[in-house]
Amino acid sequence: MLFWHVPAPNEALLISGSKRRAGDAQFRIVTGHGCWVLPVKQKASLLSLSLRETEISEDCVTQQGIRLAVRAVAVFKVGDDQPSIANAARRFLDEQASMEELVGRIFAGHLRSIVGGLTVEQIIRERDRVAQEVKDGSHSEMEKLGIVVDALQIQEIGDTSGYITNLAAPDAAAVASAARIAQARADQEATEREQQAAALKAEYERDTAIKRAGFRAETEQYNARAAQAGPLSQARASQEVIEEQTALAERQAALAAQRLEAEVRRPADAEAYRLRTLAEAQRDQVRYEADARAYSERAVAQARADANNALASSLRDGNQELLAANRTVENLPALAEAAAEGISGSQLTVLNGTDGLNEIASAVVGQGLAILDALKKSPGTAGGASGAAPPLADGAGSLPPKVTRLKQDGPASGS
Repeated sequence: MLFWHVPAPNEALLISGSKRRAGDAQFRIVTGHGCWVLPVKQKASLLSLSLRETEISEDCVTQQGIRLAVRAVAVFKVGDDQPSIANAARRFLDEQASMEELVGRIFAGHLRSIVGGLTVEQIIRERDRVAQEVKDGSHSEMEKLGIVVDALQIQEIGDTSGYITNLAAPDAAAVASAARIAQARADQEATEREQQAAALKAEYERDTAIKRAGFRAETEQYNARAAQAGPLSQARASQEVIEEQTALAERQAALAAQRLEAEVRRPADAEAYRLRTLAEAQRDQVRYEADARAYSERAVAQARADANNALASSLRDGNQELLAANRTVENLPALAEAAAEGISGSQLTVLNGTDGLNEIASAVVGQGLAILDALKKSPGTAGGASGAAPPLADGAGSLPPKVTRLKQDGPASGS
């Protein structure tokens, strides 16, 4: 509306001609709401409360007499309280555009004053201290002007004499040396890593080549096996046939051996066992017969020895009759043999059979006993020293009357 004025949030409405005042101010200050302004009787003006910026670029001389070009930035605004707005309105209401220049000059003066009391090293290392001292030094003046400083920063410190450059030379050299060393180390590490990467690459290429060669060899091997599969199968079949034939030949040989064992060897062994058993039986029979003959001969020899011992004992005792009888008995086989020689080659006929033979034997024994009686009666036997038997008489060997001599050229018969 024409008579209703509303200030913006960053503005303050100044109304002069009103009876109401804010403190000692001769005008009314309205912020944040609207109000009526009577024409002709009242006048309304606007004061900006926005943030403002000013740049400070000043040549300063330090405590050491070294000239520095200091460049700073200050951020300020009109205070929001009634006294600050009133102070700023009285001073800058018609010259609000030149507020930055004026405030910048004030800050420049305080900056020269603060830098003149410090060394270059302090200014470089303690920029926040410089800014704070500038703000503190201009606080009273800014308060009178109704200005509030929000920030003050030292942006740049220029050295026209080269002091800062020379001051930084050792550190710059050390930094440059460290930078070169770091660069060399970085280059060395990069070279080592490149070498490692190259070695890994070469190793990978080698492994790849080995694997490829292995794959090729395996492929060729399978191809060769596939190419040889037919001949190998045929050779295996032939080998199986040969093995079967060999097994058949072995079985036939085993069968022939079994037949030979059953038909030749076992019968031969049985025959050999039979002959060996017969030979052993014959050997045992011969040995037993030899043992019997030896035993008989030993018994006969022992009997003869005993007889000789008895004869010797009889001779010592004077038993000549017993000795003559013994000699007769001993000569009986010789008499029988002489009788047999006498009739050997003759043809005899035994008329009385077995009884005739018995009679002949009885006659021979009777003759022997007659001879023994004659020996007993003979004077030679009583005193003779020799044990020899006397010779037989001519008629001693005659046969009994029942035995008749036949002609030698006729056949012999017996009844």
